[in-house]
Amino acid sequence: MSEDVKELKKELAKRKRMASDIASEIHDIVEDTLWVDYKKMPALAEKLVVAVQEANRFKADNSLQ
Repeated sequence: MSEDVKELKKELAKRKRMASDIASEIHDIVEDTLWVDYKKMPALAEKLVVAVQEANRFKADNSLQ
């Protein structure tokens, strides 16, 4: 595997991790503070959608699996 491909895969993993971190934040609210922090959910959901779309676009643009 070339260094370029390794770097692309590393960047994809970083983007996927960002989406996972947002999903984790949503999970924490649902599990622990839903009745207090429920108003944060729409913004977090939008951030999650954008993060997943960006990761998927990066993956497709760079022909990664």
